[in-house]
Amino acid sequence: MKFPCLFNLKSLVILSLIMSFSFSSFSQDSTNDFWNHVRFGGGLGLSFGDGFFSGTLAPSAIYQFNSDFALGLGLNGTYNSLKNTYNSTIFGASIISLYNPIPEVQLSGEFEELNVNRKFENNQFEDQNYWYPALFLGVGYRSNNVTLGIRYDVLYDRDKSIYADPWAPFVRVFF
Repeated sequence: MKFPCLFNLKSLVILSLIMSFSFSSFSQDSTNDFWNHVRFGGGLGLSFGDGFFSGTLAPSAIYQFNSDFALGLGLNGTYNSLKNTYNSTIFGASIISLYNPIPEVQLSGEFEELNVNRKFENNQFEDQNYWYPALFLGVGYRSNNVTLGIRYDVLYDRDKSIYADPWAPFVRVFF
């Protein structure tokens, strides 16, 4: 079952601009009050071995509306290569919402749109360039600014996803 691409990069940029203006309307005291509610985080990834290399940089920021709810944006850039086989670059953005029904439990929803560009060596396969959407629903245990949990991609497509499985553990940190 294939799902259509819901957003492209242009749509995500426009949506992020709208959200940033919306966030500023929630600030009642001043612009400084807005920045007091913004938290930054993200992810770094590095993997290598026997001719394989993968590196990821994924910064993100959320606006903490109150102790229970936050909404934010993220960027993702990844490079992979397997010697004499292929290399790929992956760029994209995401929108994330976080809800804490109790302080120790964090529920999350994250829509991610990635542009995948794979180039194969030796013409074994046809090169690929496509957009891939993912919609993750997750649950985690939260302690202060760190959350450890698991998420599931409800739009998972085994042939196009950059992830090996729809289930993925995560560690989320926001400062």
